[in-house]
Amino acid sequence: MVLSDAVPNLLIGLREGLEAGLVVSILLAAVHRSPLAANGRRATAPVWLGVLGALSVSASFAAVLTSTTSSLGATGQDVVGGVLSILAVGLVTAMIFWMSRTAASLSGELSGKVEHALTLGAGALALTAFLAVAREGLETTLFFWTAAKAAGETTGPVIGGALGLAIAVTLCWLLYRRAVKLNLKVFFTRTAVVLIVIAAGILAYGIGDLQTAGWLPGRTWYAFDLSQRISADSWWATIVTGITQLTPRMTVLQVVAWAGYLILVIPPFLRVSRENHSPAAASEPDEEPSAFARVIGQRPFAVAATIVVVPVLVAAVVIAILPSANRDADTQVTVTADGCADDWTSAGTGLQTFSVVNKSGKTGEINLVDGNNGVVAEIETLGPSTSATLTATLSDGTYKFACLMAGEPARYSASQQVRGKADPGAPQPVVRVTEDDLKPPMQAYQRYADNLLAVLGTQARALRADLAAGNIEAAKKYWLPAILTWNRIGAAYGSFKDYGDAIAGLPHGLPDGVHDPDFKGLRRLEYGLWHGQPAPVLVPVADELVSTIDKLRANLADVMTEPADQTKRPHEILEDTLRFQLMGYTNQGAGTEYAEAAAAVEATRAVLGQFSALINARAPKLLAESNSQLDILDAALKATQQGGQWRPLEQVPLAGRQAVDAALGQVLETLASVPLLIELPPSR
Repeated sequence: MVLSDAVPNLLIGLREGLEAGLVVSILLAAVHRSPLAANGRRATAPVWLGVLGALSVSASFAAVLTSTTSSLGATGQDVVGGVLSILAVGLVTAMIFWMSRTAASLSGELSGKVEHALTLGAGALALTAFLAVAREGLETTLFFWTAAKAAGETTGPVIGGALGLAIAVTLCWLLYRRAVKLNLKVFFTRTAVVLIVIAAGILAYGIGDLQTAGWLPGRTWYAFDLSQRISADSWWATIVTGITQLTPRMTVLQVVAWAGYLILVIPPFLRVSRENHSPAAASEPDEEPSAFARVIGQRPFAVAATIVVVPVLVAAVVIAILPSANRDADTQVTVTADGCADDWTSAGTGLQTFSVVNKSGKTGEINLVDGNNGVVAEIETLGPSTSATLTATLSDGTYKFACLMAGEPARYSASQQVRGKADPGAPQPVVRVTEDDLKPPMQAYQRYADNLLAVLGTQARALRADLAAGNIEAAKKYWLPAILTWNRIGAAYGSFKDYGDAIAGLPHGLPDGVHDPDFKGLRRLEYGLWHGQPAPVLVPVADELVSTIDKLRANLADVMTEPADQTKRPHEILEDTLRFQLMGYTNQGAGTEYAEAAAAVEATRAVLGQFSALINARAPKLLAESNSQLDILDAALKATQQGGQWRPLEQVPLAGRQAVDAALGQVLETLASVPLLIELPPSR
């Protein structure tokens, strides 16, 4: 259990429990004060029956939530979890504002309802208590469930929620007995601000679930990815994630939702909380009670049985009629510090669902592999003290679990023989690549890059010669082929390290921007050539560019040493193009954004070809689909030309820009699966 996972539910339980407890306290006090309650102890019994009914509804709702989601596949769980997370955030936000506005008048409003109920009978009083408390219970249950799902485990959130409710009950009892005094306005205001921050994290998590399920776009458009620099297992990252749901890697949509929610909710809440709301007197009913209300009032036992028993029966029926195919096949397996699914003993053919619990204390990847070591299903990242669902369609054959935990050698479960009819529609197992598998593509790319660097060196020398001769216009003509050659190399995501910055680095982030001495290479030449700088100023820049290209060629094998980086290149080349060129981020005056994008398409085709053997063996249709989409993107890019000449980004009509963006987005979604097919396992 991670302590930080308990904090959100502790706060939710404390606040919601205190709200519900105050409602019950007001109801009890109103009953005792009413002259219609002849016997105080007997008169309060319907209130407690109503509270019991509210607890029954909340518990039944929790059972239905847990059962319905466990019977779904991975995509279904993501959809339900995402939708309910957003719903929970909406309900909690409404509750926070409602409590801030109505806290002062709540006592008078409830007292009036109690007086009216007492005139009708005990049944009406029980129903009044039930309706007043059940809303709080349902809100609390939904938020508990979504917070636990976001945490990825149940132990911490359950303990936190139980502790928060216990503290709330104790405080309410002390307040009712007047043993303690508590400034409720200050308490609810301050806890509401913290709850808003937690709700923002739940909202971001829910959006991430919907992106994973494919219901929202942008699953691979990351606002930031610090997973290589920040360990999700570190104590401080665990605390931050547990409380706020901020993670080292988040998509653009998640960050926008998180920040936007805080910006839109906190200022109005603080404004509302500063307003003075006058207490309301006990309200009187404006009209005569209906015949139905009179019947309810005189039948307390029937009302009590209905509100307590009916929710349980409804929940039981819902759970019973749910599809049982997945639930019948559910199997729990456990990853420990020295074992991998040692508790797995059998499996059947067809769709199988495994609940994988990580008790190893480490983050890792969990695979289910067949007898040829082909991956049938995987959990890409399973954090410590968490659980996740793994769904696989099994046919006749031998299977075992592979646990690839960070910093540990690969561990395997015992092999299990599965006998039965094969499913012709089952996905084909994917055989993991090895470092030896990646050597031919890496060598092919090094040859490809070396040849283009040789061309780039020649172009840079010609550009330098024109500058030395003072011929700015001729230098401009050599600059465009040089920048296109650089883009054809596909140096995405800083893959050439400092050499890449020296050859085509951007001024953004440098202290003096375009005038900073560290602004070098082709982009520095672009700025100077298109901003009227004299040739003598640019000659030293060209000299350094030529020298850097030669050094990169000489050290290319040393620069490209990590196979894992190479497997991402088929997707990252065009992703970099989207992030920089097509956002207008690279332009220093030449306006060659679309020309550079076309060169990046060439680089992507080349890299895909280098990996073609590995890709075709794992996804035979993927290359054909990718090339077809690259053709569409190529056509959209060429359509931005005018008279055979490339136009700057801002001069292309909106329809043309939209066509390029749509084609690029489509191919990026397809290429996103390539690194997953050819990546090395964590423990290699």
